[in-house]
Parts: sequence; C-alpha cells; structure tokens
Amino acid sequence: MESISVFDIFKIGVGPSSSHTLGPWKAAQLFINSLEADSFNRINIYLYGSLSKTGKGHATDKAIILGLLDFHAETIDSQEIPHIIASVEKSTHLKTKKGNIFFDPTLHIHFVDSFHNKHPNTLVFKASLEGEIIKEEVYASVGGGFVESDSLTRSSKKVSLPYPIETGQDLIGYTEQKTCAISDIVQLNERVFDTEENIEDKIDALLETMLECVYQGCMTEGVLPGGLNVQRRAKGLCHELTGKAEYSNRDEWIDAIKAAPQSFNQINKWISCFALAVNEQNASLSRVVTSPTNGAAGVIPAVLLYYFFFCDYAGKDSVRRFLFTAGEVGCLFKKGATISAAVGGCQAEIGVSSAMAAAGLTEVLGGSAKQALMASEIAMEHHLGLTCDPVGGLVQVPCIERNAMGAIKAITACNLALSGNPDTAIVKLDTVIKTMWDTAQDMNGKYKETSEGGLAFNLPVLMANC
Repeated sequence: MESISVFDIFKIGVGPSSSHTLGPWKAAQLFINSLEADSFNRINIYLYGSLSKTGKGHATDKAIILGLLDFHAETIDSQEIPHIIASVEKSTHLKTKKGNIFFDPTLHIHFVDSFHNKHPNTLVFKASLEGEIIKEEVYASVGGGFVESDSLTRSSKKVSLPYPIETGQDLIGYTEQKTCAISDIVQLNERVFDTEENIEDKIDALLETMLECVYQGCMTEGVLPGGLNVQRRAKGLCHELTGKAEYSNRDEWIDAIKAAPQSFNQINKWISCFALAVNEQNASLSRVVTSPTNGAAGVIPAVLLYYFFFCDYAGKDSVRRFLFTAGEVGCLFKKGATISAAVGGCQAEIGVSSAMAAAGLTEVLGGSAKQALMASEIAMEHHLGLTCDPVGGLVQVPCIERNAMGAIKAITACNLALSGNPDTAIVKLDTVIKTMWDTAQDMNGKYKETSEGGLAFNLPVLMANC
C-alpha cells in the first residue's frame, strides 16, 4: 500500500470541500503547470459524477479557476477569493505564464450529467491551440484533497518506512514490540518524510489554523452564502456560554472560556459550539484544516479544544500526540476503505473524523494503544451507513450539525474505551474498516454526495433557491 504522512491527512486549505474544492484546485494547478513547455490558447474542463451534480454548491468551478491561476490553497488570502473570481468572470480572460487566454467559466467549465469510469469525482482537462487538443489529463479527486492521475502514478516515488502500517493490528504489534504509544511509532515514520524541525513547524501551523478558525467562527454572525439562508449559530452560542463576557482578542476569548461555568451541559454546548464555528467558516470559503476532509473539519478541533479546556491538558507535546494518533487512524481508513463521501457516503467523512478524534483523545487521556483503536472502532461502528445528502449541494445542511454530533460521539467512544478492556471487545478496528468499505460499496449511489436522495431530495424548495 502507499505510504501516507499524517500531514497528507491534515492539510491546510480553503472550504467548503476537500474532494470538491481542494482536489479540483490541486488538479487545476497540476495541469496548468504541466503546460509550461506547450503553446495553447484554450482550456476546457469537464466535471463528471458527484463533481457535476454538486460542484456548484461546493465551489468546484471557483476552485478550478484559482488553481489555473496557480494560487495555493494553503496561503491565499481567502477574503480575496470573491474578487479574484469576479475579475475572471468579468474579463473572461485567464492569466497564465504564457500570457492571457480567453476563458469564460460558463463556456469552458462543463458540468457533464454522467459518471466517468475512473471515479465518482472525475475531472478531464483539455488544452488546445487553434481548436486542436495539445494535452489532455484525467484526474480523480479521491477525498481529503488527494488527487490521482496516470501522470502522477508514473512520477510517484515509493517511500520506505521503518514501521509500515497497513492495518490496525500492524500498529498494535509495533507498539507492543517497542513498548510505546501509537504516536511514537507515527513520529518515527514521519521522520522519513521530513525533519524533526519541520514536523514541529507543521504541528504548530495545524494548531494555529484550527484555533484561529474556531475563534473567527465564534466572532462572526450572519447568513452563510449559497442560497439556503442558513444562520450562523456559533457566535450566539459562544456569547451565551461566556455569560456575555467582553473579549477583544483570541487570548481574552480563551480566558473567558476558562472562566465560564463548566457543568456537563455547558461543556456539551461548548463542544458543539467549537464544531459549528469551524464548519460555518468552512461553508464561507475560509481557511480550515482537512480532518480528514473539509466537510468533517470541525470534529478534530472540537475534541482537541475539549481536551484543552476541560481535561488535564498536558502541554503542546500532547497536541502532537493527539494529531499523530488521530492522523494515523485516518491513514488506516484511507488505505482500507475511503475518506470520500462520493464513494462511501458521510460515514467516510464524519465517521472517519470521529474515529480519528476518539483515538487521539484516548491516547492523551492515558489510554493504551489498544484502547485508542478500540475507541476508534466504537466511533465508526456507530456511524456505519451514514449517508451524504447535502441540501442544494452545499456543505451546510446537514453537514454543519453533523460535525457537532461526530465530536460528541468521539468523546463518548473514548470514555467507553478507557473504561473497557480491548482484549474482550467483540469488534476490532480492522473489522469495522472492512465493514465500512463493504457498506460503501452496497450504498445506493444517490446517497453519495449527489444531492439526489435523503434530505436533499425531500427539501426541493430549498434546493430551488440555490
């Protein structure tokens, strides 16, 4: 199997979707940069399957434009995105390294009403010169911002890890062999991908992005874009929970949360508030961390902040251990099943993120490697069969609230595992990963991010407004 870094699972990018926004963005960047030696004056892009059916609501067309302009999702000023898109639409020209070319998104981005045999999320790029195609590339956006194509396969290099992990049992075996935690094994593998200094910098960047996203979500009110008229709720909930305390910056906000009442009900609301804040930001094309996807980006930060504010927080190193353990569980699901809702429904997004968060929390709360994977299994077991039915093709209803539910389930799974004996557990993580994949293959296609089933189908009036 492929060797995946946890920093492939945790990517810094822009909402609202990793498979429908970040993936197409990356594909467009790859394609435009592959044309450096070619002359061309037109580019056409064809979107198939789920990308076609829900691409408008997921800002796929906008992401493609940003990719063709060679902006980077990790560094772009997200507040400038609307202006950049408007400029291209108004001028009907695209600035490339070879000069400006005629490009009208309504003419050159094609939403094809059929599925491609490569993948449910397929993009075909065609560059031409005076009507003759000079280069064509087929990409699959396979979830979590990962992109696959024949050219990438030909140029990929295999990485040899000291502790190759294909299954949960592999992971347990290594921890028993070395008498260590899951995060220790992950760190040893990560040193193959990068230096220790860069790894620490990446952890800092992930934490800063998550924290800033929650903070901004708790500071912002109004209606989310897209036509559903979804009202933001995180700011109002935060205001209620802090007792209307005054805070003018993030540090003061953190102090206000620590000073607020900490009853079971209050903590429960805070977890929901953190998750809602992230995914309201995600729905607004703001910067988030894929965890493992954009649509599920709120679960990990919500559980991590639950640990930070309401548990015995053990310092920055515990954040690293949380993210390493959670990230490795995400890698297991990507290798053994899928993290794409277009392939597996929402069990592949919220379910996987909940399983990741449960494992990470269990480790930092003192659980063993077996208990961490037991928590992960419990979390996924109770997301099996969860469908993806975004109303209007937007990552809003029911997606935003599902992050809050996934975070709560992760914490419950952690508590069950910490008080349980994993050696007597009936179901193991590897079994539930296989079961999730079996369920994904059996699931009706209309429940795989097409907006043709479930809530999306039963709320046609709302869909008509998008």
